[in-house]
Amino acid sequence: MSYDEEDLGGGYSVVGSFPQDFGYGPDDTETDGATASPDSKPRILLMGLRRSGKSSIQKVVFHKMSPNETLFLESTNKIVKDDINNSSFVQFQIWDFPGQIDFFDPTFDSEMIFGGCGALIFVIDAQDDYMDALAKLHMTVTRAYKVNPNIKFEVFIHKVDGLSDDHKIETQRDIHQRATDELADAGLDGVHLSFYLTSIYDHSIFEAFSKVVQKLIPQLPTLENLLNILISNSGIEKAFLFDVVSKIYIATDGSPVDMQSYELCCDMIDVVIDVSCIYGLREENEGSAYDSESSSIIKLNNATILYLREVNRFLALVCILREDNFDRHGLIDYNFHCFKNAIQEVFEVRLKSQQGMLMSSQTASSPQDGTGSLQTNANQKSVPV
Repeated sequence: MSYDEEDLGGGYSVVGSFPQDFGYGPDDTETDGATASPDSKPRILLMGLRRSGKSSIQKVVFHKMSPNETLFLESTNKIVKDDINNSSFVQFQIWDFPGQIDFFDPTFDSEMIFGGCGALIFVIDAQDDYMDALAKLHMTVTRAYKVNPNIKFEVFIHKVDGLSDDHKIETQRDIHQRATDELADAGLDGVHLSFYLTSIYDHSIFEAFSKVVQKLIPQLPTLENLLNILISNSGIEKAFLFDVVSKIYIATDGSPVDMQSYELCCDMIDVVIDVSCIYGLREENEGSAYDSESSSIIKLNNATILYLREVNRFLALVCILREDNFDRHGLIDYNFHCFKNAIQEVFEVRLKSQQGMLMSSQTASSPQDGTGSLQTNANQKSVPV
């Protein structure tokens, strides 16, 4: 999926959401030579029974579709491939599979489908009888694991917005128990399933997808360490590194993620982009609504401050801190610039790794294996006090 820089004055899908045509054009300083070929990007497979909500998830998270508009989506009847290339770290493919796919069909190429797969997301409709879905999940995981034991298996217990809190917990417990027991009975004790309660009507689907995408970023430990150094030297309570377009956070510090804090940070990105689209563009809609000058400070009524700074044209750092600690504004800004430079160094190492991988592939004249980015050992840069 590509984002073209078009007229940014278009309509809004829901209150507080991005303009539907908000996006970024190519950036010569960052994307030149950085975009991997589609075959070399890690793949995320979306699977599940018909009408479980697979296509709705993809449209809401990566195409900024209003949740209400997904009611009019038709059922998927073929494999839909979507190329996600939002930023220097968020680069992968999503393959949306029809619910009626038959793994025993002679035309189904398991080696091709699962061989280059980084993560497999299986969507279960929590508002429906999920026994058939569990049987399909077991069949899918068994087949995929035999082909590629390195796949990350993720289970989205979806459409939980219509369930009570007690019912959500009981449903998750029951699905978790049944799925793991079936795998154990089949001798697949080494297979790990991760479970998430999700809905397209709140931020839970974005948080779940954030956790999935993070597992496909080899540089994640380096990014988390940089964020830990930043907050410990700046009096910050919580920090997220967001992909601005999708509102997926690709990294956060070591402290636990509070759902309310994550929602506040997502809403802040919405506010910044909305206001920038209205007041921040030059005449005739020249330029982008999000650029190197983008920053924002929002003071809440509980003596808490939300602080947003642009890292590059795709990424934003959003921090939560106490109002008393914001008195050291100059120190925070200096530490942020050190953090921003360190992120750029990590990106440059990744770029060199990709270029080396592409050159080796061309020299050997052999196809990519589709496993994604190489592991890098970027120098971790300390943030001075």
